[in-house]
Amino acid sequence: MEKALEEKLLEIADLYGCYYLTSGVRKTKSGAKVKKLLMSDSYGNEYDIDGVLANEKMQPLILFESKYIRYKKHNRDKGSWICTAHSAVRRYYHSIRSSIAILAGSWSISSQALMRSNDINLFIIPFDFICELLIDVGIDFNWKEKEQNKARDAWYKYNELSEEQTNVIGRKMIASIEDKLIPLIANILDESIERTIEKVVVELVSNLGEIKVFEFDDVESAVDFLENENLGNVFLTTDSFSLFDPPPIFDN
Repeated sequence: MEKALEEKLLEIADLYGCYYLTSGVRKTKSGAKVKKLLMSDSYGNEYDIDGVLANEKMQPLILFESKYIRYKKHNRDKGSWICTAHSAVRRYYHSIRSSIAILAGSWSISSQALMRSNDINLFIIPFDFICELLIDVGIDFNWKEKEQNKARDAWYKYNELSEEQTNVIGRKMIASIEDKLIPLIANILDESIERTIEKVVVELVSNLGEIKVFEFDDVESAVDFLENENLGNVFLTTDSFSLFDPPPIFDN
């Protein structure tokens, strides 16, 4: 899947005069090229990102992750890592416009909701669809977690496939999401769209470590809020949620 995705994104990058990278452009102290695509946050922490679409100045525009999960018990951890990494990196590289994750396999509704709440665009390649592609080449991929013999048999058969056969499977996986993926990327890279401020976020931190976040639809409203004479007393109010309060519910 990763190879097929890279092929498609290289085509798109060439079309828009961009670069699609899966490894770093900087060099190590010894002069060797960095193999991993390590991107930093504002504190110097580095994250191994699967891929990035960058402009001619090598400023990142879109972050990409492609992940496969067999069992749902692992996908909350995988999803959390994507949220943490992409959010941190986007705060450092101000040129990034969007994050995209291609998720293959079994991903729970809760893990998908977690990533979407962090402004990550998701493209799902269902586990059943993967099973259909593999059964066409004689591989039964739909085994239970403890069916080790069945899993081993499928692994041996997959390793016997030719490179062309595995490439075709990967391309079919990516083809199943192309009709929505390509228009999204085109819209993100559209330079004719006028930039406007969509919202203003104000984060207040007290000397005790308390945090309050306020969102405004325009700059004027945010300025009026910041000019409030009673702003210093914002943490004196006891309106914080308690452990008894239910979580927020949002419409899909």
